[in-house]
Amino acid sequence: MPQFREVSLPDEAATTACGARLGAVLALAAPSPFVVHLQGELGSGKTTLVRGALGAMGVGGTIRSPTYTLVETYAAGDAVVAHLDLYRVVAPRELEALAVRELLAPGHVLFIEWPERGGDALPPPDLALELRFAPNGRALHARAVSRAAEAVVQEWFR
Repeated sequence: MPQFREVSLPDEAATTACGARLGAVLALAAPSPFVVHLQGELGSGKTTLVRGALGAMGVGGTIRSPTYTLVETYAAGDAVVAHLDLYRVVAPRELEALAVRELLAPGHVLFIEWPERGGDALPPPDLALELRFAPNGRALHARAVSRAAEAVVQEWFR
């Protein structure tokens, strides 16, 4: 049975902290590979959430938005984390050059912003996240799609 959670994120600090809690759970409990789809309007906090997660997973230094490079990869302990931003993708066939399927290896976590632009060229999500503008900041809707994600969501929002 899929798990749903919706939380209010009043500011950037709350979004970063929420991402950090997710990253901590993923670093300890997520099977691999694990795919997270992030949807939401420009400026809704997708990259901020991912930065929080990456920091909690042990990624140090500058965490760049992959808006122009399309993909950034990071070593996070024993894991490899790929952050994809498909905003500039016009057609799913453009993803062939990114070798997304090769990123689905054991020990990998993928955060994919704008997954709707990747169509069938992307793996299905374990965890689907949507960030929306709300009267008091942002709202995050999290939906566990896989059994593995159900455990992640349960621990994330404990």
